[in-house]
Amino acid sequence: MDEVDLQIRRDRLSFSNKWQWWDWVAPDKESMDEVLHELTESFPEMQYWLRKIPEVHSNYLSVRFMNGEEPVIFGSLLYAVKNEKDSERKENQMFFYVDQSTLVTLNMDNNTRGIMNTGERAAMLNQCNEARDGMFVLFRAILHYYHVGMDHFEMNLRELERKMESRNARTLMDQILVSRYELLYWSNQFIPFSELIAASKEAYLDEIQDNRFFRQLQHRIERIERLFQHYEKEIDTLISIDNATSGVRGNEIMKTLTIVTSVFTPATAAGAIWGMNFENLPLIDKTWGVVLVIALILGSMSGMYIWMMMKGWTGDLLRMKSSQPPVDENKRPTSVRKG
Repeated sequence: MDEVDLQIRRDRLSFSNKWQWWDWVAPDKESMDEVLHELTESFPEMQYWLRKIPEVHSNYLSVRFMNGEEPVIFGSLLYAVKNEKDSERKENQMFFYVDQSTLVTLNMDNNTRGIMNTGERAAMLNQCNEARDGMFVLFRAILHYYHVGMDHFEMNLRELERKMESRNARTLMDQILVSRYELLYWSNQFIPFSELIAASKEAYLDEIQDNRFFRQLQHRIERIERLFQHYEKEIDTLISIDNATSGVRGNEIMKTLTIVTSVFTPATAAGAIWGMNFENLPLIDKTWGVVLVIALILGSMSGMYIWMMMKGWTGDLLRMKSSQPPVDENKRPTSVRKG
């Protein structure tokens, strides 16, 4: 998986004259040391968070009360940047810190920065009264990549369902497992967002129950959680269908082989008897003996098959052609999901 290309930058933005957003990027160790030193001088209360940044290589989230009352949230977020359905996803790790008046982000990707600079997001940021509201708007924008990823996942899942419906080949199970791993990847990437909701409630308690930006983020997270649950059930259903189909076909094959073996039993017995090394076998010295034996074998084989058919043991086991009508692709339901 490719990583996001980052370039050094130090942006300080003010919104509604109430809070600031420090959007800094340090792509290498040298620039990172410099940025951490500058941030430590500007925000001494961030020292604990800043010291942990070089050590953190995974998702991390912490809630602290620096003066015993005012909450701060800081941590690290690993997320995949995927702006279009057919684009390659790229990994990025962003560090963030938020208190009442300051939001600090370190190493946010350029694509997300472009989204935050659009008129819609800029207007929302200017309506935010505190830095925490800006954090909610930012994380809601990052969730756009998960919607794109789910759109691509759904497209592949529908194609897999069409293949299973038309012809359930052995390789389909491998494709189902690939889809399951893909869903597992997005689900694991999504965990920090659910944790952020719980951390925000811990930090701000009842203050954010009616907060517009928090509730918008919460509702978007719930939307994606429902998608994960739906797709997980759908993949489990595909696995159950594949297992059931394989079981039925295996039983049909075994029954068919049993029928064929039973039908050819008289021929096997006759071949075993007349293949013995004895001189006085019946009809062995007759010129028409072989014709009579072949006729007896064919007659007994036909009688065996007719007897099994009259018993109802053959059914349609020897006719494997599917009677399922073809599916009209134009009548398939499609879904469109917007971020």
